[in-house]
Amino acid sequence: MHAAVVGVRFVDPVSVQRAFDDSPLEVILVNSRSALPPTVAQAIAQANLDGGGNAASGRSSSPLPASTLVEFGDSDEDTQRRIEQLQQAQEQLLAVVKRELAQMPLPDPQRDQGKPQDAAEQERRRQLLELLAEIERRIQEDNASPRRRYVSPATREAVYAQYYDHLRRKIEDRGTRNFPVHDGKKLYGDLTMNVTVNARGQVVDTAVVRSSGSPILDRYAVAIVNAAAPLGEFTAEMRRKADELVITSRFRFTRDESLQTTLSAKP
Repeated sequence: MHAAVVGVRFVDPVSVQRAFDDSPLEVILVNSRSALPPTVAQAIAQANLDGGGNAASGRSSSPLPASTLVEFGDSDEDTQRRIEQLQQAQEQLLAVVKRELAQMPLPDPQRDQGKPQDAAEQERRRQLLELLAEIERRIQEDNASPRRRYVSPATREAVYAQYYDHLRRKIEDRGTRNFPVHDGKKLYGDLTMNVTVNARGQVVDTAVVRSSGSPILDRYAVAIVNAAAPLGEFTAEMRRKADELVITSRFRFTRDESLQTTLSAKP
């Protein structure tokens, strides 16, 4: 008993608590262990674990894989530029194919004697003609489809600002005068809609991309947009940039029985 009493040491509990408080390491649980402790520990656990991982620094904070690409700026504008670059590359390829075909001698049955060189030349001509037809088909399809411009908070340009303001006022006026009513009750809520307008100001498409939760109110909003058309013709500068305008807008049917529309971030 004397030995036990002598062996017992009383430690200040404050100093023990300070030891934990001074430690900057987190306490976590691990599901494996290593024979040797790590040189620099990143956390406290129930076992030594000399871990690895591909995090740039520290430990991963998400179970998802690390992102290898971060985009900055206006994604819509970047996409438009890439499309234009691809179109330019397509036109350049078309010119190369036409030039190579023009330089090839025309097929002549009297001259061609069935030599391997003649057969290879004919096969090359056939491949070039198929490639030429495919490129021209794609160019015709591109020319037939309208050039679309997307307007959202990240892409709102000065050339479209005045047009959007005019469009907003027309839709809000129509929605306030014909406020949604169903079974004698006013309908309130907000939704996000893509409105596609052509150069003559006609609504060619509407798509509710974030519902109000009420299908009836969503249909009312679409009907209000269509009833407000035409929404105004494009200016000459707008026509040079696009044939159609896709506007992402938030519609709010408020308690004071008015419709408010604002450009909305893409959902």
